[in-house]
Amino acid sequence: MAAVPFDQLDGDIWMNGAFVPWADAKIHVLTHGLHYASSVFEGERAYGGRIFKLTEHSERLVESARILGFEIPYTVAEIDDACNKTLLRQGFTDAYVRPVAWRGSEMMGVSAQKNRINLAIAVWEWPSYFDPAEKLKGIRLDMAEYRRPDPATAPSKSKAAGLYMICTISKHAAEAKGYADALMLDWRGRVAEATGANVFFVKDGELHTPVPDCFLDGITRRTVIDLAKRRGLTVNERVIMPEEMAEFEQCFLTGTAAEVTPVSEIGPYSFAVGEIARTLMADYEAEVMPATAVAAE
Repeated sequence: MAAVPFDQLDGDIWMNGAFVPWADAKIHVLTHGLHYASSVFEGERAYGGRIFKLTEHSERLVESARILGFEIPYTVAEIDDACNKTLLRQGFTDAYVRPVAWRGSEMMGVSAQKNRINLAIAVWEWPSYFDPAEKLKGIRLDMAEYRRPDPATAPSKSKAAGLYMICTISKHAAEAKGYADALMLDWRGRVAEATGANVFFVKDGELHTPVPDCFLDGITRRTVIDLAKRRGLTVNERVIMPEEMAEFEQCFLTGTAAEVTPVSEIGPYSFAVGEIARTLMADYEAEVMPATAVAAE
């Protein structure tokens, strides 16, 4: 991560239809999104000047807001355009893109239906989510204390800021014990996902991944499933119980930030960084790179 605090980076941030200097992109301390988690966001990556699967991310942002009960005052096409313009203005070809939408500060309280809906987009250079050396030999995961909630108790299909509270707690706890991340079970005790990435396992040349019925069906997850099928690999989307991890040979995470990251250990279970994980890592790297490395205008 950058040594400079994120509120002190250089450049501009797109905010509610205009560019503002990075240091001036501020909100009030009584913003509803800060107190009541009425906020949704996306994490996107630009490779060679192109934001990978941008429209899918923008569509998910709009849908996430709808699930939380508010409408972003921009169309998907307008959000796409603003993301591309922000990338171009920052002058980066390889970068991280963060759109975020939230309820403003006009009213304070649980109910704030007349609050303004804000949208901001920031772009910055961001290295690998996990340490590159650790990534090549497989990262180590702890088992998280908290579980992904029942969809009847939380809007699990939304990329909502509030749902990441238990992810931060779990990742911090894992890092304090020397792990890179944590694996979360769902409320039923089934394997779910890591704190910010989906999980895949390999056994007998086939992929196994949990059914995303209480967590996000990640855009990278879907991309990797497609890449695996192009290779002729069988992909089993199914219920996975924790004790099954003893039988799996390989494991890897997928996500916009994590990309494809092999896993060598989850709690008491060990995995090899095998050919399938390495192949899909390479296939994903090839997939995200555009034919021309020029930022979209």
